[in-house]
Amino acid sequence: MPSDSALRIVWIYPDLLSTYGDQGNVLVLEQRAQRRGIATETVHVRSADPVPETGDIYLIGGGEDRPQILAAERLRRDGGLHRAIGRGAAMLAVCAGYQIMGSTFGGEEGQPVGGIGLLDIASSRGPARAVGEVVAEVDSALGLPTLTGFENHMGVTRLGPGARPLSRTIKGIGNGDGFEGCYAGHVVGTYLHGPALARNPALADLLLGWTVGELAPLDDTRYEQLRQERLGAALSA
Repeated sequence: MPSDSALRIVWIYPDLLSTYGDQGNVLVLEQRAQRRGIATETVHVRSADPVPETGDIYLIGGGEDRPQILAAERLRRDGGLHRAIGRGAAMLAVCAGYQIMGSTFGGEEGQPVGGIGLLDIASSRGPARAVGEVVAEVDSALGLPTLTGFENHMGVTRLGPGARPLSRTIKGIGNGDGFEGCYAGHVVGTYLHGPALARNPALADLLLGWTVGELAPLDDTRYEQLRQERLGAALSA
């Protein structure tokens, strides 16, 4: 991100994939950047619009089967997101958006539907819906505290060699293989709602740090207290 410009946050297809409050991830990024004196500009890209290639952080949320299929079709045709990630932009993809980032995902009747291939993953329908709290220990390479969130999906996601698990599940289903989410480069995929960045502000700072470099510390005493309370509640639920 150029030092003389605002951090550009791009929220992809809120008209299709914004079922579970995932737009809160945008608000958290804005707030944590602005608290550090970093100006922000947020672009809401509706499904009829082209995806701009000049964003710094891209976000996409969860949704139902048909909107997910439409979103994948339009992103494949558009190509703007691929070009943005290719030049180094960061991304957080949640639930249906996470599945879209892979090679395939399960459609309305469980049939395979083509994704957009930004992550080396393949998703399909699992045997039962995964609903409830998730607690997961993050890959030590990322240096993040334990993640918490809420999942509500039918997906099973298999990682290829080009993707690393984001975290190992202590509680919950996640990908269905003992892990939750994945990452490759500056692209993170997860099933966590809550929204994810509100419940895990360190993950928001990871995305910001990838984009702007070293971040000034914030007084997160209250956030950490709330995180610990949620963690305890999730483990005891």
